[in-house]
Formats: sequence, structure tokens, C-alpha cells
Amino acid sequence: MFAARRLWVRQERALLWCVLMAAWEAAWGQLRYSVPEEMPKGSFVGDVAKDLTLDLPALQDRGVRVVSEGKTKYFALHGKTGHLVTAERIDREQLCESVQQCVLRCEVIVEGEMKLYEIEVEIRDINDNAPSFREKETELRMSETTAPGSRFPLAGAHDPDVGRNSLQRYELSGDEHFSLSVQAGPGGDQRPELVLAKALDREEAAFHELVLRASDGGEPSRTGTARIRVAVLDANDNAPVFSQAEYTVRVAEDVPVGSALLTVTAIDADEGMNGDVKYSFHKISDRASNLFSLDSETGEIFLKDDLDFEEISSHELEVQVHDGGELFDTAKVAIMVTDVNDNTPEISVRSVLSEISEDAPPGTVVALLHVQDRDSGPNGQVTCSLDDGIPFQLRSSRGSYYSVVTARELDREAVSEYNVTVRASDGGSPPLWSSAVLSLRVLDVNDNAPVFAEARYSARVAENNAAGALVLTVRAADADWGQNARVRYRLWEGRVRGAPLSSYVSVHAETGALYALRSFDYEEVREVGLWVRAEDGGAPSLSSNVSVRLVIVDENDNAPQVLYPPPASGAGWAGVELAPRSAEPGALVAKVVAVDADAGQNAWLSYELAKATEPALFRVGLHSGEVRTARVPLSRDAARQSLVVVVKDHGRPALSATATLTVVLAESVGELLSELGSAAAAAAGEPSVSLTRWLVLAVAAVSCLFLAFLLLLLALRLRRWRRSQLLAAGSGALRGVPASHFVGIDGVRAFLHSYSHEVSLTADSRKSQLRFSGGSCCDTLPARPPPAEPAPLLAEDADGARCADPAAPPVVINAYQTMNYVLMTTHESSRFSPSDCLHHPNQDLRVVVGDKKDMSWQCALDTRGIIAQTHSWYERQASVTYTKAAFKKLLKGNDNALMNFVCKQ
Repeated sequence: MFAARRLWVRQERALLWCVLMAAWEAAWGQLRYSVPEEMPKGSFVGDVAKDLTLDLPALQDRGVRVVSEGKTKYFALHGKTGHLVTAERIDREQLCESVQQCVLRCEVIVEGEMKLYEIEVEIRDINDNAPSFREKETELRMSETTAPGSRFPLAGAHDPDVGRNSLQRYELSGDEHFSLSVQAGPGGDQRPELVLAKALDREEAAFHELVLRASDGGEPSRTGTARIRVAVLDANDNAPVFSQAEYTVRVAEDVPVGSALLTVTAIDADEGMNGDVKYSFHKISDRASNLFSLDSETGEIFLKDDLDFEEISSHELEVQVHDGGELFDTAKVAIMVTDVNDNTPEISVRSVLSEISEDAPPGTVVALLHVQDRDSGPNGQVTCSLDDGIPFQLRSSRGSYYSVVTARELDREAVSEYNVTVRASDGGSPPLWSSAVLSLRVLDVNDNAPVFAEARYSARVAENNAAGALVLTVRAADADWGQNARVRYRLWEGRVRGAPLSSYVSVHAETGALYALRSFDYEEVREVGLWVRAEDGGAPSLSSNVSVRLVIVDENDNAPQVLYPPPASGAGWAGVELAPRSAEPGALVAKVVAVDADAGQNAWLSYELAKATEPALFRVGLHSGEVRTARVPLSRDAARQSLVVVVKDHGRPALSATATLTVVLAESVGELLSELGSAAAAAAGEPSVSLTRWLVLAVAAVSCLFLAFLLLLLALRLRRWRRSQLLAAGSGALRGVPASHFVGIDGVRAFLHSYSHEVSLTADSRKSQLRFSGGSCCDTLPARPPPAEPAPLLAEDADGARCADPAAPPVVINAYQTMNYVLMTTHESSRFSPSDCLHHPNQDLRVVVGDKKDMSWQCALDTRGIIAQTHSWYERQASVTYTKAAFKKLLKGNDNALMNFVCKQ
């Protein structure tokens, strides 16, 4: 029972160990596969995506590749399936000569994640090689006196396969005098020996033909043969003997070609030809035969080619010596190659990033490196390092892998690109080293806000500036790059005197130029304070603010304003001051008070006396505006003095205003009132300035109306003239008649009265006169008694119409005179006889017909009988042409018609 329990515990431990080993391999990303050699290209090796739990779409997106040691790439990764396949036909014997276990290593690198997975693929041997002898035919010379049981070494066969597929056995056939004995060598190899089983007799047989067969253990088995010919010689007593059964020499791999490595020696006790010995290689590999040569006379072994410890570290040879009687001896030569530091460390960049974000956290993997030195011992121990002062460090991964990681946060604004130099040096003396340069560009992150060139901005702006004028330009720079460094400007919204700030100024979003949107007025706004924000184009954007102070500079745009004396209004006076006639020089009479809305020197006022009744009597203080007497008033001086004081500012150009003072020279208030009263009475008889102004305006208005009437009359005359020209084209009867003889009446068209105005103005308003002449009204169309016999209204021809006196004034029958025009009424049904002048060829006939429906016609009759009729119905007009017959018919059809006839010369 205890034995069973012990067995159960052992099984549990073994299972746990297997689980731990599998977990360790999975954690370190190691995979192991096994495939036979000589598989065609593209053969399946293993399902890497499944074994490493990698997502196939992710593999395609992140970029996965396979890296192999050496120049030849034996494996590849299928992108769609994630399978590891062979990239070349693999020959195990070529890759792993004389190695029992042939393992190829490769790495799967995931670029996006900077992960590395190691894969080991064991190449299994197949029986693809048969045993082979270096020499197909061998000749042995034996003395007939050779004792039975003597052993003669034979050259063995070589099979590059391993395991059961390698050389397994030898067989000898051909003669009963010999047998085969196989001995095990120090390395476990088989060494065939020819054993003399029966004494030789040269007289019986001078030659013996043998066949040596070598077989491997493959299925099916492969064999190789060599023919051995034994020649029986006469007696040779002594065979040559080497001084050592095995020679060993250590040779540095950097020994020059042609150097003698060692000398083998053999001694033969015989004399003469049987004592002469010659040396030859008895067993040597193909590679060793290319490296070494043997002097057959001296036994010296020379170097033919360079040794390479990293390729083959030891060589085993067999040297055979023959005497003249073909007796021989065999010795083993071991040449041990010692390593020298002749290989520099090799740095292989498995994966590297070309760019990294500056906000990458410390420890971010930048590159994966594989470092190896083919030397051994201290010569193969590699130490890696980076330059000082860079934000990167080396981190040792498993095996000979290193990773370059960030040591701290990066700052693109400080350094935008790094050339990281990785140095690898070995432990040799002197040490050898190599280097690799990794170029890494730092990607920008929006971690810098725009910075203005100045801490604050200020500008002086003259008032009354033009709208849209450039005030100043703010500039901000962003240390970032690309879109993150693109700066845009905008105003912080505010208010100025209750109005939005954006109505005063604006800022260009791209250039930062600040423009004034309106004209500033110093008297309203003396200073504008605002904030400008600069934002970059990052996401999210960063911004900074700067204060801008605009100082409005005053300009001399306001004239001085006189507060005292106030301006005069109406017929009175303002600023009447009293000055005693006994006033001493320098006595204060009055003070002119003025202010200027500007500031600075534009508001500095000076006073000057521009005009005075007595200029020498008064003086004005230049800066105070005080009016003082310059001398003692005299009796001849007028009692009322008028002073005009000019107030000027100091602007460029200077602006000015005037103030008028009336100074009355009187000793008492009574005299002052008396003087003012007399002045008021005198002013009452004079027309005021206002009355004169209105008279001028009235005359101008009347003149404009008269000019308009003339223009209207001229237009009517031109219109009549043009119509007469059109009518005269068809009939010569009306030619020569001026259009001014025909005046049409649409309603009341008469200038009833004419007025005559005579205006006389003088400098003294008391002498101005205005006369209105009497109105005149004259009849422009006098009435005449009707003739005794009525004449037809429309004559058939021109001869039927008679007029006793063409130049006589027009005659209107049954006329009713009122206001310069004659109204004649009759019913259409009655027979009426107009005057002859109505049908005179030089007369125009106008007929206005109106009925009760407010419909009217105007007809013009010419000698051709064409009537141009214009009729309107409630402000609508159209033009119709009638013949005489049609017009007669029209008149007959209008009962109750009211016809007005006007005839004027």
C-alpha cells in the first residue's frame, strides 16, 4: 500500500513538473516544433497563432514577421492562417554535420506590440544518405610470414545520418584467409579491422580479393562497399611503429596558413628499402582534408586554410605509415583549435520603432536587439551600453536579447529626433566592439499652450481714426508642431460704454491683427481694455490670454465753447457789463469764461481782443480771459462799447470761438438803464436780422416759382409746336401757323392774375420799403355777339369755311365769360352756327365733351378730317382716331352732351 502511495506521489510530482515547464515556456513565449528534413518549401511546421493565442486579424494589422539566425531564412509565417511553414528545403546533414540533435531557432516578432516569441524547430533525420567509403578500392601488402591473428585497420565508412539511420554494421566477404573485426572507438564509432585468420602462402596465392560492406539501420537499409586487394609479399621482418599511438596538438585559430602544426614520427627496425617509411592520411574528413596537408617523407602536418574555432573546434585524423615492404602502422592525430578574439559582437535589430509619441510613458519599448559574439569564453561575453545623456536605457531580456526602453518622459520641443547608438563590446583582450544606430523621431503632442511675445500689449490710437484701421498686432508662438502649433486669435467678449466690445474692435483670427471697427472719440472713450485669447489647433486645444490696452489720443476736434457771456438771442443783448467812467487802468470789467472738451494742449485756451469800439480802452488777459481797462475812460468815448473776444486753443490747427461783450460806461445804474432803454428804442425801429433773412427767402421763393412757370410754359409751347409739325405734314393749309396760337384747355388753364412786387432794401433797416402793386386781371378771350347765321360745325372742304377777318379776335356764340375762359354750352340735337373763325384754316378747334358719367373726350380737328381723340375713364387713358363722319356720328349719339368750345388766336 505504501509502495502504491509512493508511486502516486511521484506521478503527481511528475505531472506538476510538466505543467510548470509548459507554463514557463508559455510565459517566455517559447514554442518547440519537430519536422523531418528534406520537406518541400511551404510545408507545415506548426500553428503559431493558435499556440500563442494570437488573433489573426490583429496579426495582419500589427505586422508580424519571422527572423532567423544566419543568412538563410528557413521559415516563414503564413499571414492568413498563422501557420509556420518552411521557406527552403532543409538538409540536416548540411546544417548540423556531426551533431546528434539539429535545432534551428527563429523568432516571431509582433511589431505593433514589440513582443518577441522564440521558436525552436528540431530537424529530424531521415535515411537519405548511404554509408560511403572515402576510397572505393584499397590495396594492402602483407608478408607471407605474417602470423595469423594479426589485425590490420581498415578505412571506415562515413554516413552523415544519425541514430538508426547512421552506420550500423560492417560485413566482409571474399576469402577464408581473412575475417572482420569491428572495434568501438573512443567516441563510440565503429572501426573495422582486417584479421588474418589463416597463414598466407605467396606461392599458393599472391593476391586476395575482399569486399567490405557497410550498412545503416534505416528502413529500407542503405549500404556502401569498398574493394580490398591484399598482396602477399616476401618476408619483411619489422613493421614501422609510431612514436605515439595518439598525437594531440592545440592550435590557435589565427595561425597563419602554411604553418607546421605538428610532426608524426615512426621507426622501422629494418634496413634498406624495408626500412624506408612514408606517411599518409588514413582517415580524414572532407573538411579536414581541405585544412591540413601531410608531408609523406617527414610526417609534418601543415595548415592549408584558415581555421575557424566557431565553425569546427576540433579535428580528428588518422595517419598511417608504410615501409618499403608495405608494412604499416596507424596513429590518431587530434588537432584542438583554441579560440581567439577574432569576432566582433554582432548587433541585429529585430524590431524598432521609427517614431514615438512624446507622451509615451517611461519603460516604453523602442527597439528589440539581438546581440551575439561567435567567440567563446570571455571573448564571447558581450556588454551593451548606450550613450549618456539620452532618455533611453537598455534592458536585458532573456538570452542574448536586449530591449531599448524610454527612461523618462520625452519632450519633442527640446529634442525632436534621436540617434540612439547602441554599443556592444566583448571581454577579449583587446576587446572588440560594434555599434548600431537607431533613428527615432518624436511625435508631437499638444502639451504646450501658445505664448504671447509680450506679457501685455498697449497702443495709442488717435481719435477720429478711420474705421477698419490697424491698431496693433499681437503675436503668439506655440512650441508644438503641425496642427498643434497653428494659433488662432479671438477676443474675449466685453462691453464698452454699454456696447459690445466686438462693435469697437476686431482681431484677425490668423494674423492677430487688431482693427478698429469705428472711429474713437476721446471725449467719449479715453481708454479701452480688452483680452485677446490665442488657441492652438490641438485636440483638446490649449489657450492663453493677454491683456491689450488701447489709449485714445486726443486730437483738436472741439472748438472752445464760451460759457460767458452767453450768445445773444432775440432783440436783447447778453453780456452787458457796467464800467465806471472813473475806472482806473487795470480795473476788472468782465471775464470771458470758455471751456474746451479736448485735453492737454488742445484744451489750453488763450484770449485775444479781436474787435472793439475803442481798441485802446480795454485789454484781455491772455490766459485768464479777464477784460480790464487799459486806460482811464475819456468823455469822448462812446457810452456803449462793443468788444469781440477771440478764444483760441493750442491745437494744430488751432480752433477758436468769439464772445461779444457790451460794456456801458456809466457811473450809476440809472445811467445804465437809460442807455439800455435808448438802445432798445432805436433797435425797435430797425428791422431785425431775422426779418431781413425771411424777406430774402421770400424773394428767392417767388423767383423760383416764376422760373418754374416759365419752364412749364416753354414745355407746353414745344409740345404744341411738335404737334403742329406732325399735322402740317399732311396738309399745307396749317403750315406757317405758330403753335403758340393754339392753347388747349383741360379744365382751367389760365394765368388769372399777374402781380408786381417792388422791394427796396437799405443798410439801415429803418429805411427799407416793401410795396405791393395792384392785381391785374384781364380777359384773355373776350366775348363777341354770335353771328346772325349759323355756320356748319364741320365743313366739307376748305372752301366752305369763311372768315371775314382771319386776324380778328375769336368769336364765341352764346358765350359765358368767367375767369379768363369762355364756356359755351349747347345740346347736340340743336342746330348751332359757330363763328367762321372756328373753321378758319389758321385756327385750331378744340372740343371738350363731358357727360354725366364723368367721361370726357378731347378731339383735335385738322383739315384732313383726322380726329385724334384721347378719352379717360377714372384716370385711365387710351388713344383713338376718328374720321369726320365718325366724329359726326359720335356727336349725334351723345344726347345730353355738354360741349365747350374755346377758340383763341
